[in-house]
This record gives sequence, structure tokens and C-alpha cells, in this order.
Amino acid sequence: MTQWTYTGGPNEDKACDVYTDETVLEFSQSGERFRGRDNITAWRQRYPARLEFEPRALRGSGDLWIAETGLRYDGGEPVSVVKILQFRGDKVVRETLYFADPFPAPDWRAPYAEDGPAERHSDLPASIAAGG
Repeated sequence: MTQWTYTGGPNEDKACDVYTDETVLEFSQSGERFRGRDNITAWRQRYPARLEFEPRALRGSGDLWIAETGLRYDGGEPVSVVKILQFRGDKVVRETLYFADPFPAPDWRAPYAEDGPAERHSDLPASIAAGG
């Protein structure tokens, strides 16, 4: 969550402290791959939007963790993000991100589904304004 606090602002170097020179960051949906801390830091320093994260879940163990969050760009509607993180020690060596817009549930599933927003873990902050 420290990374989310500093992402997209003047402290991007601090946000990228978690990466190494060998880290691979992948956006599978766009086919982009960024290799190395310096390269990841450089494009994030030029990010054109203000970001706000709404953490929903963080789970995993050992060297594999998954984070789920809502992400608002410039105060817009939240996009759902899943972030898969593979660690070596306390550094991220691979990060894969998936993004999805909300969509309406089909009527045929209504008898089986629970209504209401996705469950949030109460130990996570409701919102993290990035760019700290």
C-alpha cells in the first residue's frame, strides 16, 4: 500500500523502491511489458492522470500475493484492478495487472447472487490518494 500512496506523483522513485533491475511489469490486456526499475519508474513519472486507489483485498503467502483494488483516474468512476505480485525477498520480481470496467449482472443469475457491493477487508483503508 505504500507503493499506491506514492504512485503517480513526485515521489515515484519511492513508489518504485519495491522493484529491482530485473523486475518485469506486464499489462497483459495491452500486451505491454516493462523491464527494470529505471524503465518502470520513467514511464510512471510521466503518468498523465491523478490516481486514487480503493483497496478491496490483499491475499497470498510467501512470494506470491494478489491485490484487488478499485482505481479512479482523475476522480472518475472506479475501474477494477487485479495485481499479481511475485516477490524475491522484499522486492517485486514480476507484477501482472488486469483491468476491468464494471458491468451489469444478467437477470438469470439474480436468484443465486447476493446483492450489494463487493466485500472489503476491514483492515484495509477505504481510499489511498496517490501522488504523496
